[in-house]
Amino acid sequence: MSTVVLASGNRKKLAELQLMLASKDVHFVPQSEFNLPEAEETGLSFVENAIIKARHASLMTGLPALADDSGLEVDALGGAPGIYSARFASPGGAGNSSDEANNALLLERLRETPRAQRTARFHCAIALLRYPQDPMPLICTGSWEGLILDAPAGQAGFGYDPLFYVPTHRCSAAELPVETKNSISHRAQALQQLTLQWRDLPL
Repeated sequence: MSTVVLASGNRKKLAELQLMLASKDVHFVPQSEFNLPEAEETGLSFVENAIIKARHASLMTGLPALADDSGLEVDALGGAPGIYSARFASPGGAGNSSDEANNALLLERLRETPRAQRTARFHCAIALLRYPQDPMPLICTGSWEGLILDAPAGQAGFGYDPLFYVPTHRCSAAELPVETKNSISHRAQALQQLTLQWRDLPL
């Protein structure tokens, strides 16, 4: 059985990834088990940051590595918080901020924005590197359309899920059953692509 490092320090994201990839005949190990420092996310896109994180984990462990970089794009905010979603409320964007702080800031920024103009989407980019200098990483992406609510709703999920209204299901992402979210979300879409291509990978 192959071993692949999951290059993320977000425990809830790791749990989601491991659940979605449970059917693969692969041993997934979070990078925390190797006591790896977090990679510095210097990319200007979700794809770049996913590659940076996967390459860092592969370089430090010598193993194949899979990384996810994802976030929320709000049209009324010119695409923000975007790649800075996890550190939206941090002073100067240094270090991740809490979900509560990020959600509070998002609500404040959209306080005067009518519901019809609160269109937004989650994006996800997943990068899988077979080895540190892999010249052709496998990149899979997904996006999930919705609207930003004017108050949190639901207790499930993480990040911006309580504020992300899913029109097709008439509830927030945090109100969806786990099985439903893991079949329609931005991360689910990217992982579905990954699963289709996985069988051809020489891991």
